[in-house]
Amino acid sequence: MNTFEIKYLGNLRTAATHLDSGSVINTDAPKDNHGLGAAFSPTDMVCSALASCILTIMAIAVEKNGTNIKGTNAMVKKTMGNNPRRIAKIDIKLTFPMDYDEKTKLILERAAHNCPVHHTLSNEVEKNIHFIYS
Repeated sequence: MNTFEIKYLGNLRTAATHLDSGSVINTDAPKDNHGLGAAFSPTDMVCSALASCILTIMAIAVEKNGTNIKGTNAMVKKTMGNNPRRIAKIDIKLTFPMDYDEKTKLILERAAHNCPVHHTLSNEVEKNIHFIYS
């Protein structure tokens, strides 16, 4: 079980500490919601968590076959909705450093849609994942 401590620093900023490692992530309210946008917003972190989880689960899925996806890049675009204010859509473009055989592509794409964060997010959040093989 992981444990985190989040402190409100004032001025719409927080610091989240991962207690096992001491790693700290700061967040800031976005410019369109009274903040300075000087760091990731909490909703940015949710979208980043999805992309990071996808990359990690894909790597695990193909590693046992000797495939390495090091250098794969995820570009993430977040679209906010209103009433209530929430993440409405997450677009992720995954660009791989090379092309893979059809079996490996199928494993990668299934893994991307089955990561824990993807399953955690509500079905009301539109999640679009695009795969680009070089």
